[in-house]
Amino acid sequence: MAAERLVVVGGDAAGMSAASQARRLKGPAELEIVAFERGHFTSYSACGIPYWIGGQVAGRDDLVARTPEEHRARDIDLRTRTEVLELDLPGRRVRARNLDSGEESWTGWDKLVLATGARPVRPKLAGIGAHGVHGVQTLDDGQRLMDSLERTEGRRAVVVGAGYIGVEMAEALVHRGYEVTVLHRGPQPMATLDPDMGGLVHSAMNAMGIVTVSGAEVVKVLTDEEGRARAVATASGEEYPADVVVLGIGVEPRTSLARAAGLPLGESGGLLTDLSMRVRGQEDVWAGGDCVEVLDLVAGRNRHIPLGTHANKHGQVIGSNAGGGYATFPGVVGTAVSKVCDLEIARTGLREKDALAAGLRFVTATIRSTNTAGYYPGAAEMTVKMLAERRTGRLLGVQIVGGAGSAKRVDVAAVALTAGMTVEQVVSLDLGYAPPFSPVWDPVLVAARKAVSAVRAAGV
Repeated sequence: MAAERLVVVGGDAAGMSAASQARRLKGPAELEIVAFERGHFTSYSACGIPYWIGGQVAGRDDLVARTPEEHRARDIDLRTRTEVLELDLPGRRVRARNLDSGEESWTGWDKLVLATGARPVRPKLAGIGAHGVHGVQTLDDGQRLMDSLERTEGRRAVVVGAGYIGVEMAEALVHRGYEVTVLHRGPQPMATLDPDMGGLVHSAMNAMGIVTVSGAEVVKVLTDEEGRARAVATASGEEYPADVVVLGIGVEPRTSLARAAGLPLGESGGLLTDLSMRVRGQEDVWAGGDCVEVLDLVAGRNRHIPLGTHANKHGQVIGSNAGGGYATFPGVVGTAVSKVCDLEIARTGLREKDALAAGLRFVTATIRSTNTAGYYPGAAEMTVKMLAERRTGRLLGVQIVGGAGSAKRVDVAAVALTAGMTVEQVVSLDLGYAPPFSPVWDPVLVAARKAVSAVRAAGV
């Protein structure tokens, strides 16, 4: 009997995790695996790109977990620099083009995995396509930015957007000796936090010499006579000189192929799947990574949350199912961490506006503590904000901003959210304590205790 063929579209975290897991379960005599990747690289850490740009990571290849050659050595027919242009679902085939030769061909499949990722948001503005304007989503994007930085003589950078990528790229460019201005539309940077917590990030950015302009709506990228970016203009009429422009506005699911094929998409444009990561309404088509929407376990609705942690888990689930096993991905609570200089930033669960959008009544509690016992040398300030459901006391979300050792405390809250715990139950958690690691009352527990009081005071 001829081997089945699994075709994977996308060669990073979700796609190659799926291919590798399927290969572990079935050998080449049972399952042929063909994977298409439009870039040069596979299985790399996109999250590490800012740290390569900033010099903390020595080289690009340090971010690659498994090269194309290593995948091919495991009997995966990996075709880099090859872009899939069309999905023919009734015919169970894909049309792809080799980006170097221009040659096109059709490849049939018995099982299909879509792991097309996300793309940086590029607003439709004059000059947005100019030389020197960069999005940073893939390792190829990172290489283009690095090449641009090495060619550019000037030392002025403008970062448009102040989400995770924007903040991390601003810090990276400071480390490279650039004068950095961050322009963003919101009241504070890090819109993944509530504005009061984002204000702490704003202060830290200013302290490290980053000019952060809130309420700035970018309307145009100005160019020189050679077509290179020279400044960014805002709706207020201000112009910010720039030798390089980095877009940190966010990303959107790369699902044009899926849309053209009539596959189901959610509000964000991400593919909709069931718990097995199978595309809804399709028997032999799976999708994972930054191109899908996932279930938010706290809000009870689908959201687009593009993170490498999710993508790798999606790939494991998909590979298990495509390889004849069984696995599920139940959902997420929206946990993420980042840093700017020495300030650590973390969140999990819902922000205030998320809770309002979900129709939840809630209370908040914010406390300031230290990351270690206050008397221990090097103790640094730490702020914790907690949201709890008003009547039940169910934990809804936690945000943390502070010094070293602050961010990973959010994992305690992530577990509590996943378990559906109340803030009263969180107070009773038996967490580790020693002066070098925590005050005797860990800041998360202090916040939970204050949240319990807020719930009781609010009544029904």
